[in-house]
Amino acid sequence: MPLETALASYLRHIAIERGLSENTQAAYRRDLEQYCAWLAAAGVTEPRAITTVQVSGFSNALATADGAVLSAASLARVLSSVRGFHRFLLDEGEVDVDVAHEVKPPKLPGRLPKAITIDQVQDLLATTDGDDLLSIRDKALLEVLYATGARVSEAVGLNVDDVIETDIVRLLGKGGKQRIVPLGSFARAALDRYLVRVRPVYSALGKSTPGLFLGQRGSRLSRQSAWLVIQRAAERAELDGHVSPHTLRHSFATHLLQGGADVRVVQELLGHSSVATTQIYTLVTVDSLRDMYTQAHPRARWATDSAPPRAGDPAR
Repeated sequence: MPLETALASYLRHIAIERGLSENTQAAYRRDLEQYCAWLAAAGVTEPRAITTVQVSGFSNALATADGAVLSAASLARVLSSVRGFHRFLLDEGEVDVDVAHEVKPPKLPGRLPKAITIDQVQDLLATTDGDDLLSIRDKALLEVLYATGARVSEAVGLNVDDVIETDIVRLLGKGGKQRIVPLGSFARAALDRYLVRVRPVYSALGKSTPGLFLGQRGSRLSRQSAWLVIQRAAERAELDGHVSPHTLRHSFATHLLQGGADVRVVQELLGHSSVATTQIYTLVTVDSLRDMYTQAHPRARWATDSAPPRAGDPAR
């Protein structure tokens, strides 16, 4: 089988059988087209001709592409695509051995999700308190993102029929998995106001679409437009650092856990396949507790001094 045919077969597999999102499919396609182009330049035209040495060579070439060091996260993503491609070739019987199995991606440093405080979320939402159509639409979008922890692609992919009984939304997540997430009272009120006052106006300006959130020309709101809504709100709220739709998702999870929610419940609400993915948010809350304890407890701060307190010394 020619390399191009094998790649096309794999891309159909991840689209149809695995049901990956269009964005994920596009990322796989970019990574693997780069990989296949590198192999072709080395004279490799079919999967059976690929060796472990060549996979390692591609990894090394990526790490120093054009003299610039690729980040560990980017390198890990590309190598993950390559490893998935080779596993597929082995499963399909196109090769006898997985030559990418021993090529390990770089270990990524543990990074805690970025979340903003409850007060900062309130400041962010308050920037859309206006009575004009755009403010009402933006308020509904931000309230739904924070109330449900939805990914931005899930939020803009919502249809009107996905709002069930006004207080529940049906989200379509990764791999085509559906989940039901409640709406809080604030999000429900903002969404009701948008559906009554704004959506009929925007819908009349464009072609008929079932999309819940619409742009000013009547078409479904794009991911890029949703990003801009959040960035403008963050600027008006004078929030430090980069604030994105995923910031609201991280804040949703962190605030639920801080409020006493069970990690399994948060896993279900976020649509995580594994609870291990959700448990990283518990580290955020543990760090907050540790900082608060260190600042408040009279016997928690001796480690920052030159020596621990001696018996009989007053508490420091």
